Amino acid sequence: MNRNFWIIALISLINSLSLTILIPVIYLYGRQYGLNDFQTSLLFSVYSIAQFFATPVIGKLSDRFGRKPLLMISLLGTVVANLIAGTAATAGVLFFARFLDGITGGNAAVAQAVISDVTTPENRARGFGINGAAFGFGFVLGPAMSLLAQQISLGAAFLVSGAIAFVALMITLFYLPESLPVKAVVVRQNLFDLGLKNLITGLTFPKVGILLIINFLIGTTFTIFTYAFQPYFIQVLHQTNQSLTLMFLVFGVLGVLMQTWGISVLTRKINLVAILFLGLLVRGASFLMMPIWANVIYFVGVTILFSLFNSLVQPMINALISLNARAEDQGTVLGLNASYLSVSNAIGPIIAGLMIHQSHPETYAYPLYLAGLLTLGVLIFAVAIRDRYQVQPGTFA
Repeated sequence: MNRNFWIIALISLINSLSLTILIPVIYLYGRQYGLNDFQTSLLFSVYSIAQFFATPVIGKLSDRFGRKPLLMISLLGTVVANLIAGTAATAGVLFFARFLDGITGGNAAVAQAVISDVTTPENRARGFGINGAAFGFGFVLGPAMSLLAQQISLGAAFLVSGAIAFVALMITLFYLPESLPVKAVVVRQNLFDLGLKNLITGLTFPKVGILLIINFLIGTTFTIFTYAFQPYFIQVLHQTNQSLTLMFLVFGVLGVLMQTWGISVLTRKINLVAILFLGLLVRGASFLMMPIWANVIYFVGVTILFSLFNSLVQPMINALISLNARAEDQGTVLGLNASYLSVSNAIGPIIAGLMIHQSHPETYAYPLYLAGLLTLGVLIFAVAIRDRYQVQPGTFA
């Protein structure tokens, strides 16, 4: 791995800090503005809906004009949006801030495109694993910083998040060189050719199209869980927001261990597709097990198992998509991938929000059961069509 790889990994780490500081506070921050559970799910969804439309445009632009300028624009949007959210006077302003963050939030996809530029095919899975570990390490530091910020207010967490995104912006500006070897040729200047049309045409990419569908389904099932997890932990298990933040810290520690050490070991013994299947199997089973017994010790035990294997899924699917795409399409394909994940991130919280009712605590378990069943369904589908996206042995190490 060269110097540029480690710089983008550092930027991913800092960017993940900006994100993970917010994850434990968005639910209760929305409740402070008088939003109910369903309305709070929309607060999660508006960010993802905006990302859905913006990310493929940003990915395509990064193929045409370079990774660095688009990464800087995305990070600047995060800085401004979080400053607005942290000082919002009304729920409407808060929704606008989340939309603004989403519409400029293509930084993860651009960072992945940089990784595809600076790694060889045989090191691609390891590169995405390390980048995933850097992102996961944010789940260690981010919740800790969130706990400190929460001592001031929940809004202070947004201000700290914006300040950290500004640090990533400065590192990008002064230390990250352009990694794009050959810029894509501009055929037409129609804005819709930059991304919206590609949401459909991307599905026709050989092998990549089916992986985009699989990742969309994976993302939808996972975000049903990620929204339902917070109200279940607080409302059913009667835990505090500080305890919730500590849970995210545990997720981060275990994720880093698996993505730095576990992926390296597993990729030497079994192929990427098998690792993906393993992660999905444990993820789905864990979702089904979590709400069986409303006991915090039991719940923590299941989430530890979940955290270890869940961290395998996204690096593997990202690596498979990248390995099956042409070099000149990396930014476009990874942008499309992030966009389909964004729309899944919008759908999942809404599904969970519609299923739960504060006056009926037992309903908080329903999205967890649904997420488990659907995840196992996606696994069966992925196994059945594995020949359509399996990479050749020796393509990875």
